[in-house]
Amino acid sequence: MNFDISHLLDQWDYQPGQVVVRRFTGKDGVEKIQLRVDLGLLQMNVQGRPDGKRPLGHPSLFDHYQARLQKYRLEHDSEGRGFVLRLEDCSRLQIEALQYHHRYICLLQLEDHAGVIRDTERNLAVFDFVQKYAETEELAWQMLQFKPQLLMVHTRAKAAEFLRSKDYLAAMEQIEAGITRIQAFYREHSRSDLLEQSGELTYLRNWLGEISSQRPLSKREELEKALNEAVNNEDYEKAARMRDALRNLKTTE
Repeated sequence: MNFDISHLLDQWDYQPGQVVVRRFTGKDGVEKIQLRVDLGLLQMNVQGRPDGKRPLGHPSLFDHYQARLQKYRLEHDSEGRGFVLRLEDCSRLQIEALQYHHRYICLLQLEDHAGVIRDTERNLAVFDFVQKYAETEELAWQMLQFKPQLLMVHTRAKAAEFLRSKDYLAAMEQIEAGITRIQAFYREHSRSDLLEQSGELTYLRNWLGEISSQRPLSKREELEKALNEAVNNEDYEKAARMRDALRNLKTTE
């Protein structure tokens, strides 16, 4: 067996600072993604756990730990009090979450927003699980510190789905909701000092501004803009027509 993949890498250049990714169906009939990295490439399945494995007979380690929690509740406490994730548990969950991170970054580049939403919601559930059951807050923070980035990607995918159908207002609402969630995260963990330094918040705010300035105006907004312009130009006859048009619009809404 020839293990050298140089011929594959020679045909596919690495581009620093860019997500270089392709999607294809493997010889096993399973749809896969490849991500070009500086020293080679990463390959992952599009569905299920990215590496295609079933750890301990479960679809993922997260499913395994959820099953352990359920068993604990049945045997000890229905509320799960006393169930603890120790260092090794959190480390294993974080390594698995990194697999999904690689995949949703690839899917974002491929504009598979439904896949991004699926994987980011999955990782958000893992983060919440670790936050609730980690042995210490410090241990939980090792994973939680990456939540703003996860929330940003989740927000990007949800807003992009609305932009695809040209629903600009819904997209803007999603971005505003994402900004609020990231701000709430920093405040919850007493890290308000990071609010002004957050690259995720800066990105979402800039994107919100771009959409707001570029989106088509609604009929109401067009009339309101024309009214303001007429008043500023002291064209009171036109202003009166715009006011009448706005009143008529209200009666039909």
